Amino acid sequence: MSTSGATRDLPGIYAKAGSLSSERRWALWVAYISLIFSAIIFLAPPVYMFITSLKTSAEVANLQGNPWLVRNPTLENYTAILTNPTFLTFFWNSAKITVMVVAITMVISTLAAFALARMRFWGSQALATGVFLTYLIPETLLFIPLYQIVGGLGLLNSSWGLVVVYPTLTVPFCTWIMIGYFASIPKELDEAALIDGASWSQMLLKIFIPVAMPGIIAATIFAFTVSWAAFVYPTAFVTTPDEMPLTIGVVSQLVRADTFAWGQIMAGALLAALPPVIVYAFLMDYYIAGLTAGATKG
Repeated sequence: MSTSGATRDLPGIYAKAGSLSSERRWALWVAYISLIFSAIIFLAPPVYMFITSLKTSAEVANLQGNPWLVRNPTLENYTAILTNPTFLTFFWNSAKITVMVVAITMVISTLAAFALARMRFWGSQALATGVFLTYLIPETLLFIPLYQIVGGLGLLNSSWGLVVVYPTLTVPFCTWIMIGYFASIPKELDEAALIDGASWSQMLLKIFIPVAMPGIIAATIFAFTVSWAAFVYPTAFVTTPDEMPLTIGVVSQLVRADTFAWGQIMAGALLAALPPVIVYAFLMDYYIAGLTAGATKG
């Protein structure tokens, strides 16, 4: 009886399997179409920038042709940018600011995250939530009071002023990432280290930092990206070309009244975007792992 009943159910099982297979195919088609559509949207601006950077000023000004085609490709825009001492100054300013901000951010966020995630004390959970909520405040609301603070310190028109204000963007989010990663480490490590007589600083340096290295790398990448690509703060705080970072230096020096050197602007923007692209290309797996842990733990 049971064998005959199972035999009678076979058509229904096959039909259900076919239905699931059909649903899977439709899901894959929808996923592929969405990915292709998203790729077109996100890649269109950098592709257009690259095409424009290969054009002469006369070809850029010609509105009759197809803007997506290059008739006479040239590298003169890149040559003009790379041989310009002012552009190299912008690049050095960005590199200097970014290195210092990343170092400051990682020291503060690592210590804060370790204290909030492992050294449980009254109000630690509320403080951890408040640290992340601080990151949600847009920089367009903060730059006015920060302008007064930086001005009071005498750091306007100085790259040191940017080193002071950039951590307000990087520290909260990096701390949140590190809290999630530190919270995912088994508590048995703490207990074993304390039994062996280790101090909290020894636990942080010898246990937690090596284990949480993917989260530290993710936070470092985020701090690097924010510091390198910041635009609002340097626009508000720096007006001297010698102290400008790359993000605003290229635009400010290549725009003269109503004249836009579009070819050089696009070439400079692409060169400015190159360091983050290289960093993400080699460390993307660590970044995703760190963000995933920070979003699901703690």
